[in-house]
Amino acid sequence: MDHEGHSRATNVLLLAVVALVGLNLRPFITGIGPLATRVSEETGLGLQGMALLTLVPMLLMGVFAFAGPSLQAKLGVRRSVIVALAVLAFGSFLRLFVTRDWQMVGTAALLGLGAAIVQAVFPGIVKQQFPRHAGLVMGLYSAMLMGGGAIGAQMAPLIAGRVGDWHAGLAWMAAPALLAASLAACCLPRDEARRTGVNAAAIFLKRPRTWLLMACFGLVNGGYSTAVAWLAPAYQELGWTSAASGGLLAIMAVAQALAALLLPTLASRYIDRRPWLCLTLAMQGMGFIALMIKPEATPVLCAVLLGAGLGGCFSLSMIVVLDHLAEPAEAGALSALMQGGGFLIAAIPPWIVAVLHNATGNFLAGWLLHLACVAVVTVLYWYVDPRSYEKAISGRILRKEDQASSSPP
Repeated sequence: MDHEGHSRATNVLLLAVVALVGLNLRPFITGIGPLATRVSEETGLGLQGMALLTLVPMLLMGVFAFAGPSLQAKLGVRRSVIVALAVLAFGSFLRLFVTRDWQMVGTAALLGLGAAIVQAVFPGIVKQQFPRHAGLVMGLYSAMLMGGGAIGAQMAPLIAGRVGDWHAGLAWMAAPALLAASLAACCLPRDEARRTGVNAAAIFLKRPRTWLLMACFGLVNGGYSTAVAWLAPAYQELGWTSAASGGLLAIMAVAQALAALLLPTLASRYIDRRPWLCLTLAMQGMGFIALMIKPEATPVLCAVLLGAGLGGCFSLSMIVVLDHLAEPAEAGALSALMQGGGFLIAAIPPWIVAVLHNATGNFLAGWLLHLACVAVVTVLYWYVDPRSYEKAISGRILRKEDQASSSPP
């Protein structure tokens, strides 16, 4: 095989890794909603306790995302991804044996840890391996991440119903995680020695733009975490079965995946991503309004609008943060920080919605909360003008600060 053919085959295998890794990062969250009643009855988790099954993984995704640059430097990206996928497989397998509330929350923490490590280091891999097509490949990664959510929401109640045990509906997710770990071990490039020097994360945290990106990412993903936690239970309160409500959640996740793949492709011709971001936020707003006004009238439309808005916004947000910097390690560090702060914010809304539900007896106040978040993010994202990237966060500034810190006093 000539060099060009070998390079093409390598890229195809790397794209397969991107797809399979993304596929494993959401099923363990989206599979809970359709089985919420059965999980609650057996483990004793109440409404706020069930919210912990989304809150705890999201918190860990936030906390460990901050460790992304350190993991890249000390453990290496390849090893970090392989170990994290093995943790995902182990956490899903343990759900076969869960009988108590604390055990269920413990597996949620383990699964959140695995997903957190992957999400912290993986955008840097994409930027490094596909420098000219990072946006499109991030679109594939985001689409598969959302597609994995669809699979989790659909397969969990189907497998649980077929086997007659909700444990099996959650534990099957160990198999694709092991497959992804094996493929990553075979295909990801060996870790290279990294230079020591400037602490990019510490410098980025001094930039207001970093905090703006965190806020936008967190408020949008708060809508996602609430939707996967409470969309299915909200329709079960209207008389839907677990399988039917899981199907609705799967429709939302499919719409997420399609938008996450399609919108970056459409937006790739434009330097300014803001009009596309505003489109996704408008779709989210319409979805939450539909849920507030008459959810039983247009359930599929609600799910499609929410899914397309959330999935497209997630994918474009990941691309925007990589757009800020040309150097892969710096771009990966900024992405890790955005996800770190963002997922810490995103962990809280499902619990707040549970509290609001207990106080009001329905989900109306929760949907209104997220409609307000959409309005806030729309205003904030308008400040992310591509002409401001160089001034807001710059690789050249990093190198200047690195030189200043290494020069003798």
